[in-house]
Amino acid sequence: MLGRRLLLLFVVAFALGGCEREQRSTGFRVALLSPGPISDAGWNAAAYEGLLAVRDQLGVEVSQVETRTPPEFEEAFRDYARRGFQLVIGHGFEFQDAAAKVAPDFPRTVFLTTSGSTVRPNVAPLVFRLEDATFVLGYLAARLQPDGKACAVGGMDIPSVRGTFVAFEAGAKHARPDYPVTVSYIGGWDDLGAARAATLALIDRGCRYVFQNADAAGPGVFQAARERGIYAFGSNRVQHEVAPTAVLASAVIDIPHAFVAVARDVKDGRFQARPIEETMADGTIAVVYNPALAAVVPADVRHDVDALAAAVRARTVAVPYAAL
Repeated sequence: MLGRRLLLLFVVAFALGGCEREQRSTGFRVALLSPGPISDAGWNAAAYEGLLAVRDQLGVEVSQVETRTPPEFEEAFRDYARRGFQLVIGHGFEFQDAAAKVAPDFPRTVFLTTSGSTVRPNVAPLVFRLEDATFVLGYLAARLQPDGKACAVGGMDIPSVRGTFVAFEAGAKHARPDYPVTVSYIGGWDDLGAARAATLALIDRGCRYVFQNADAAGPGVFQAARERGIYAFGSNRVQHEVAPTAVLASAVIDIPHAFVAVARDVKDGRFQARPIEETMADGTIAVVYNPALAAVVPADVRHDVDALAAAVRARTVAVPYAAL
């Protein structure tokens, strides 16, 4: 019996030692902190796809954890940095303060936040100018329903979300200067019921096209749109896959492309901390239509919308950007 116990202790000690060696690997490693579930079919799902693209295209080790509060942000940043991860991505505006606080203690780790303006020697924001695409979607809504109203439903009122709504309204007013756009925030990112209720209330007030930027709560917006027979616009990722009869088009970010580019620079020692902006001109931001609903958009309207998108890419039409 004593021999068995000693053998068991040896096996456990060996296994633990193996795990510890793996954590101390000298290979390049990238981690992602997401503020919500990667199953949300939107903001967080797109980031996770980006992380997997980094893994597959650069052949590196990756890890992901869901964090909800500022203390969790800081602890996760510290944990990954202690374990030798060379690049840690905090996916959202809200990660800036934690990144700036932790970074001085881990100068060999690069901390990237998707949104924001905080720059330190090893902290940089990757800013996706989704406003380019939401401007075009606002124009599309006003052209499709010139006598109607549009609306937008968001999770929380933070600059990166508010900016997409400001651009959506500006695009609508580019088509018709007095076009009304109403905005509603539900105060969180997960409550599908609250998103559905907010959307139904907006529809009752005349909303005929709704843009959502509410992460995991977004499907609640799509549900309300489907119930009332109006069309919705998705955000961050192609979302007509989520609601094929309700989502007419989506404002999309090619997060995998952006993540791979930054990770490659860090891995090769070329990275310089600075604000990194990704726009429609770069090809990172795009409007993607639902092919199943192509007939909803008349040919002349589609022509004008495509022309506006080309002007946005060429920077001959000014899109309002949020100050981050």
